[in-house]
Order: sequence, then C-alpha cells, then structure tokens
Amino acid sequence: MPPLSSRLPVFPWDRLEPYKKTAAEHPDGIVDLSVGTPVDPVPEVVRRALAGAADSPGYPTVWGTAGLRDAIVGWSERRLGARGLAHTHVLPVVGSKELVAWLPIQLGIKGGDRVAYPRLAYPTYEVGARLAGAEPVVYDESPRELDPEGLRLLWLNSPSNPTGRVLPGEELKATVAWAREHGVLVFSDECYLELGWEAEPVSVLHPDVCGGTHEGVVAVHSLSKRSNLAGYRAAFLVGDEAVLEELLRVRKHGGMMVPAPVQAATVAALGDDAHVAEQRERYAARRAALRTALEASGFRIEHSEASLYLWATRDEPCWDTVGELARRGVLVAPGDFYGPAGERFVRVAFTATDERVGEAVRRLTA
Repeated sequence: MPPLSSRLPVFPWDRLEPYKKTAAEHPDGIVDLSVGTPVDPVPEVVRRALAGAADSPGYPTVWGTAGLRDAIVGWSERRLGARGLAHTHVLPVVGSKELVAWLPIQLGIKGGDRVAYPRLAYPTYEVGARLAGAEPVVYDESPRELDPEGLRLLWLNSPSNPTGRVLPGEELKATVAWAREHGVLVFSDECYLELGWEAEPVSVLHPDVCGGTHEGVVAVHSLSKRSNLAGYRAAFLVGDEAVLEELLRVRKHGGMMVPAPVQAATVAALGDDAHVAEQRERYAARRAALRTALEASGFRIEHSEASLYLWATRDEPCWDTVGELARRGVLVAPGDFYGPAGERFVRVAFTATDERVGEAVRRLTA
C-alpha cells in the first residue's frame, strides 16, 4: 500500500525556507509577514480562565462542557445573527485546521466523491479531499457553476484566505439554495469574520442567508485570529444538528477532545468583546501603514476588504516578488501557495509587531 503522504502535494511552506534564510541575513533582522500567526499578548481575561481551570485531572468530553456550549450559542446569536440554536447545533474542535483536513474522512467521503473549494484558497481544503481519496474540484466566482454530480462537500470561505474577499449576502443565499437543491453539504469557513475592514462579512447562518433553517449548512469559527489564541487550538462548528451529531459520534471514537483548560479559556474569550475591539485597532493601524507603503512602492492591492492580509501584486511572477523583498529582509507568502491563480500575487500578513511593521514600511519606502 502506498504511503498516505503520496496523495498529498508538497508542503508549500518548505519551499519558502531559502527566502526566509535570505531575509534573516538582513543587518536589521527579518520582518516576517508570511504567516498569519498572532504576535500580541493573549488577553488577560483568557489567561485567568485558563489558569483557573489548570487543575483538570480528568478527561474532558468531546462535546465540551455545558458552559462552553452556552458560550458558543450565545456568541453565535449575538455576533452572527443566528437564530434558533441549541446545544445540539454546536461542536468544539481542536483548532480549525484539524477540522478542515479531516472533515471529509469524518463525513464518510471517499473515492468517487467530490469536494469543492475556491480556486484561490487555503491549501488544506485540497489536502482534506485527498486524504479521503476524493476528487478535489475548484470553482471561480461562484460554486453554482459546478456540476453537482457526485459533489458531497462544498467549502465556502468568506472572508477569504488569502485574498480577503468578502462574499455578499445575496451570493451566499443563492449558493445555499443551490446546494440544498442538489443535496450538497455546505461548510463555510468564517474564521476571519470579525476582521472586516472595507466590508461587513455575513455568516452563512444569518437568517437572511439560510432562511432561518440550518439544514445543510455549518459555519466554522476560530479564536486564533480574533483573540490571539492560535497556540490554544480553540475552534468550533455551528449549524446543522444532524451533521454535528454524526461528527460528534465519530470524534468520540477518535478522542478528539479540546483540553478542559482551553474550554474554560474559550468561554472567557467568547464572553468578552473588549479585547477583540482592542486587537482590531492594532491590526487596523498596521494594515493602513503596510498598505500605504506597498502602494507607494508600486504594488496594487486587490480585494483585501477583510482578514489579516493584503493581496498584493506588481504584475510579475510571485517568486520574483518574494525574492526581491527577501533581499530587503521582508518575507511574504507567494500567491501560488493558494493555487495557480495566485501566481502573480503575494500575501502580506499584518500580524507582526508594531516595531517590525514600522521596519517593513521603512524598507519598502526607502
């Protein structure tokens, strides 16, 4: 039997290592804008909750505590506008990347089935399809252009990683209706939903989109970006209770449990909006500074109305851009990491410290 890894593409970030080495040789150090990993402190309210739950010697449950489920329901109603939620409509997961990669297998998707995702997309959607032996298929502007035959799972991603594009509510509504008509399950990756800048992202669970019923739709959310909790692996699903019930059964067998202290931290994070507003202010300032500097040095910014990235181009091959910026000590992600359609773009994260962002601005405009 061939190894499982033979189904997978080359891990993209390995290709960036030589450029990272070049950038690190800059006399004033590297400015790493390639990965959207938080650098700011974990909110105090979250750290207190984590520490308070540190004495947790027993096993947690896969479904999470009742308090955690209450917090997810309450946040989803308050922030997403979702209606009619109960505990059966939510499920905590061990970080959103784990969920994306293993979801097709957990849903029983297999060879002969198809999994769809945007042409420009987070590469783990494709990885999940390939791990299950399914056929990965891409779409451009709208998934409604796809042949629904054999299509079991449709990924939406708004706000988009890498482009920051936000799908309008009407487009989401039409897509949900199309998917229901053809019996296709919709998973909407909304992990950047609280980071809208020039557009207000809408959840697939908003009644104007889903018609007040959660049938056939599930939203994916994470605390990594909005609460600086990437190291906690705290994420959750909200939506169709029949789908989540099946996932809960499977995940129980796999022991996919969010650690009890992280569950307590998640409750605190979802109950506090003040730290989210403070973090948004930090990101807004960094975004404005980097955008101005990039445009002043000849870049064009496309989409980027939400998320933690600027989708930038100088109308040249992306690796040429990566190489030139690396020589200035600035590391960015090549657009082709997210599919061939990104081959003339780079993704610039604004998840560096104020000092490092300021240094990047200085180098870009020198």
